[in-house]
Amino acid sequence: MRGTPPLKQIVEAALLAVGGPLTLDHLLGLFPDDERPSRDAVLDALSSLERDYQDRGIELAQVAGGYRVQVRKETAPWVARLWEEKPARYSRALLETLSLVAYRQPITRGEIEDIRGVAVSTNIVKTLTEREWIRIVGHRDVPGRPALYATTRKFLDYFGLRSLNDLPTLAEIRDPEFLGDDLDLGEPEEPGDAVIEARASILPDDGEAETSGEGKDNEVRDGD
Repeated sequence: MRGTPPLKQIVEAALLAVGGPLTLDHLLGLFPDDERPSRDAVLDALSSLERDYQDRGIELAQVAGGYRVQVRKETAPWVARLWEEKPARYSRALLETLSLVAYRQPITRGEIEDIRGVAVSTNIVKTLTEREWIRIVGHRDVPGRPALYATTRKFLDYFGLRSLNDLPTLAEIRDPEFLGDDLDLGEPEEPGDAVIEARASILPDDGEAETSGEGKDNEVRDGD
């Protein structure tokens, strides 16, 4: 009878099976109490997997939701051809709205409209909310108490970020080589697809990138 597989194999199998991020607590929860490895042992297994993947087409990434195995971004153009459907296209207005929420959060719809100089379509807010990229985190203490919007953990996971501090700097974004020619955001058909290239589309309106308390909430915290 075969014995228990090595810890690294169990961790790798779990990451591949779930197709999305797993926290340390999720990985530890795979084991009964009397067989549970230490957190350091799981971290060592993750580090070993990261080294194993260095010269392969996949990589181990740490995002806001934990650890996940994903397609390496350099291979994304070829892997994308596995799906016949064209990636979803998003308007510049939607991307500008998302970027303002990401860099200026928490922010109201009115503040976004003041910066952009045009009204924000209800459909844009609905789309971003339905994708769970933004959420209401409170209300501004002014007449009318407008809703305050901030990004979510799913936003960070989709763009391959651990926290808001990993957003591209203005210097990076304004570099033509960083942006490239394509501002499309493709929706991955399977969890773990390389989507980090879409970070180039998160364009701040002006000024330095800002983070708020929401950014701290978006960092990886074991057990979330």
